[in-house]
Amino acid sequence: MSITKYPMTVQGARALEEEHLFLSKTERPRLSQAIGEARELGDLKENAEYHAAREEQGMVEARIRDIEGRLQNSVVIDITTIPHTGKVIFGTTVLLANAETGEEVTYQIVGEDEADIKQGKLSAGAPIARAIIGKEEGDVAAVKTPSGVVEYEIVEVKHI
Repeated sequence: MSITKYPMTVQGARALEEEHLFLSKTERPRLSQAIGEARELGDLKENAEYHAAREEQGMVEARIRDIEGRLQNSVVIDITTIPHTGKVIFGTTVLLANAETGEEVTYQIVGEDEADIKQGKLSAGAPIARAIIGKEEGDVAAVKTPSGVVEYEIVEVKHI
């Protein structure tokens, strides 16, 4: 059985560590107290507060275990320690221009846990990321989208 390794940036690993700390040091005790208070209210069969707190506790514990597993199997990649070659690799920030419209977008290639398109963080497994990884500034990458193939020119690759 092979263990899945999770690539992530230094910032992504830090965010998971902070979430783990918050869940284990703040949420876990808060829920434990809420369950204790709900128990004191009597009949647990019809105690909505008790059941809600128990359900939330189960979700928090599952997330804590998930984060621990991901951190344990993470491969933290610090892009600032890798020589800048102009090539798109995990962790780089890439300025792309739509070859047809000229519209520009900037994405950082990150791990699955860090992906947030609104913040310009694109999962390394996303179609655009897969199309541009390994390419260099000036290259054009074709990306299959639901509306057809879109070509993007790699304008700039940054290590930040």
